[in-house]
Amino acid sequence: MAASSAKRRHKVRRRADMSLLGGIRPPIAVLSALLLSLAGITALGFGRAGEESVPKAVMTSQQRFAEDGAVAMRASIDESAADLARTAGLFNAGDPAQPDAVVDKIGSVYQKWVGTAVVEISSGRMLAARGENVPVAAIDTSKLSEKDGLSPRMVRLANGETRLLSLQLLSWKGQPQQLLIASSSLRFPGISLGKFRSIAVIDSTGRILSSDGIPESEQVLTEDQRTGVERSKKQLSAFAKVAAKRAEEHPLKANDPGEGGYLGVSGSLRGDTFQGDRAVAGYAALTGPEPGKGTVATSLGLTVVAMVDVAEDPTRVTDPLFGLLAAGALLLIGALAVGVLLGTVQRPLLRLFLESRRLTRDDLTRPVSVPRFGEAARIGQALERLRRQLLGERADAEGAGGPKSGRRGRIGARALLAVSGILLLVWSAPMLLLLNRADATAVVPEQITNDQRERTDTLSDRVRRSLNEGHADLVSVAGLLGERTSPEDMTKVLDRTRSDHSRYRSLYVRTGDGKIIAQSGESPRLPEDKKSENKDGHPFADPITVLNDSGTEPVIASYAELPGRDGSTVIGEFRIDFINSLLKRPGLGEIRVVDAERRVLGGNTGYLAFEKLPSARLTELAAGTSQKTGISARAGGIVYRDGGGVQVAGAAPFVGGGAAKSLNWMVVSWQPAAGLAIPEYSLQNRTVLAGLLGITAAAACLGWLHIIVVRPLREVAKQAEALADGDRRTVLYPRHHDEVGAISRSLELLRQQVLEQRKRDGAGATAPAAVRAPAGRN
Repeated sequence: MAASSAKRRHKVRRRADMSLLGGIRPPIAVLSALLLSLAGITALGFGRAGEESVPKAVMTSQQRFAEDGAVAMRASIDESAADLARTAGLFNAGDPAQPDAVVDKIGSVYQKWVGTAVVEISSGRMLAARGENVPVAAIDTSKLSEKDGLSPRMVRLANGETRLLSLQLLSWKGQPQQLLIASSSLRFPGISLGKFRSIAVIDSTGRILSSDGIPESEQVLTEDQRTGVERSKKQLSAFAKVAAKRAEEHPLKANDPGEGGYLGVSGSLRGDTFQGDRAVAGYAALTGPEPGKGTVATSLGLTVVAMVDVAEDPTRVTDPLFGLLAAGALLLIGALAVGVLLGTVQRPLLRLFLESRRLTRDDLTRPVSVPRFGEAARIGQALERLRRQLLGERADAEGAGGPKSGRRGRIGARALLAVSGILLLVWSAPMLLLLNRADATAVVPEQITNDQRERTDTLSDRVRRSLNEGHADLVSVAGLLGERTSPEDMTKVLDRTRSDHSRYRSLYVRTGDGKIIAQSGESPRLPEDKKSENKDGHPFADPITVLNDSGTEPVIASYAELPGRDGSTVIGEFRIDFINSLLKRPGLGEIRVVDAERRVLGGNTGYLAFEKLPSARLTELAAGTSQKTGISARAGGIVYRDGGGVQVAGAAPFVGGGAAKSLNWMVVSWQPAAGLAIPEYSLQNRTVLAGLLGITAAAACLGWLHIIVVRPLREVAKQAEALADGDRRTVLYPRHHDEVGAISRSLELLRQQVLEQRKRDGAGATAPAAVRAPAGRN
């Protein structure tokens, strides 16, 4: 038995000699290091929240503007190429047509090309032409059969302008093959520039192919204006060179992670100052709508550059005094919190560790130094009672060394941790909830409001043009469905049209009495038995309309009359997802398409069809913007300030011709200013971040301390009191190899010493009786 006890004591002593893992020192040390780091970040970081005279939000807005231009340019070029290819395919599928009829038909349906021509390939003879002279000499007809021989190409004219030529073949059996050529300028379709903005499209070398927004020198009146024009041209050329070089980078390297939204290379540039204004620009290379998917437009290597002059405000720089004061307060409060932990938790625990080790070495002459607070005091009292018991005192006696376990420290280690946490919360909570609130003081740059308005106007025009393009497709299809076209052939044409364009959910041919004789796609939503609604025999009053006024989604349809078929029409129903996809532009917040009654028809985020706009102010903005100013209504932008914060909003009605004009729709967009990189909000975000970091550091380190030290310490305190009260059977096992574990191991050694002492005392008491027994018998 003694050998087994000695073996256990040797094992416990060997564990006590192991290096401490964790313990009370690491969490307090880590907390101190984190608070020092946070103080340094606070002192250095707050001064940089607004040190740029042109806010980052303005620079990002120019990048988004250039991306809008690149998306519009790519969509326009691809749409033109697809329309020309589809039109040529429809002509090739029918009877041979005269060249003049071909160019006349194209010109009557589409107004996107500045010039069209039909050339006989074998002889090179011009057969028909309309509009601007097409540079036919730039096309080598002998290479059309080669790979990419029919790819679009850019041609520079003698006057310096650039034309994009799209090519398609016209082939009929028994006739010479012909080449259909369409020439278009590289100008931006429907881009709203506003005031003082210019935009250009450049090639891979940085040469400007087309520009808009900068007047010619002879168009201005004063010498200062001419100087400004020359300066703008030089600055745009300089931006073009830099943008072309950066456009060669990989998108993941060129764009910052998290910028989102645009798949190609894009960014912003800062230029020189002129009369207090600084030139800033955004650039974006044309890229496909899907990752890794190229288009006709992306093969041209074009890049869009948008430039605007922004008024600088050199006074908009954050005062670093707040950061210094906040850092000093954190150092003071942090030192006090760490001091509480060191003085009331760490130091008493280390003292108990040394005292318990002293008792295990049989140094019982000096009383135990008992701490004053909490679990440490309870353990100290238990150690003192054990010391006295080893000196011969009974376990149930109360001596001068201290009372039994009935008296305990009122303030425990958890309360001391709570005090430290409250001290750190005194600094973190105001930073998180109260200080540097920006809603009342934020100054939204005027350029942000202008960009919100102009980008919304551009988006509105893009939706209108897409609907017009859809109606033009139907007109083109209707012109090819003659009197002798069978329903089977009609279905083939409809299938081809729907496969070429993703905008339609359904295409069908409907007679004047409501009967559907050809169909492609999903089931029509226009009732088949419904008679024509107007005196002309058309299925509905306007070329494009919404067929319903309730339900889960609006049914938007367009029609075109078939010539010579007694009121028969081809009807196309648009996919609402197609319209919603046009609205997915980053940097504009929430976007909605609303009708003339301000009911929502589409959006870039979740919405309910035919619901009202989410706030009365947005409804008022939409109503005010729809009012005509002069010839037509104009887009509007505004900044709202209310209980919900600061909000930037824009609204733009459909302005322009085409079949979609009669819809009287508009696009409304809004976003919270808190999401923009404005100096006041940047300062607020950094303040909130500092508060979050402070709370996180306190919670992590104090929680670590509670789990690793305080909880085991409370358990050891209970075991120590039970041992001092006479419980000799419970074996004490350390949870961790740290200071608390070392105290637990020392208590186990003391328990074994008390047991051995009791055995020795019991043996000494029984030995004389055994000796006297024989004498009594004598």
